[in-house]
Amino acid sequence: MTFTAEQKRLAAQEAYNGGLAHCPARQLLETISSKWVTLVMLALADGPQRHSELRRQIPGASQKMLTSTLRALERDGLVSRLVTVSVPVRTDYELTPRGHSLLGVLIGLKDWAEENMDGVAHARMEYDRHRLEFGE
Repeated sequence: MTFTAEQKRLAAQEAYNGGLAHCPARQLLETISSKWVTLVMLALADGPQRHSELRRQIPGASQKMLTSTLRALERDGLVSRLVTVSVPVRTDYELTPRGHSLLGVLIGLKDWAEENMDGVAHARMEYDRHRLEFGE
């Protein structure tokens, strides 16, 4: 059977995309690319905290979003949850050793962003100006 160049390209693309589902880096990036994940992990950097403490530290995070994010982090083994039986029940969240190892990467990314965001903003502005100027 003979394939056209377009059919070969589509088959190659399908094979590549199928392999991405098993790519560890892609799987992890899907988890940590949420701004809420990053903010929660940075908030837990100083030690265990209750849900209400995290909500105060992370402006704009709804209770539902925070709960969902904490569950996803717990599922991935990045955060642990400790329930203390009392009235009311006390629940604390903290980074696991795996979470602490990822925290270093996130802090590095945060530091890079703080150092380079002005340059990125300038590059974006220049790019947009150039496209407008030359009608691209």
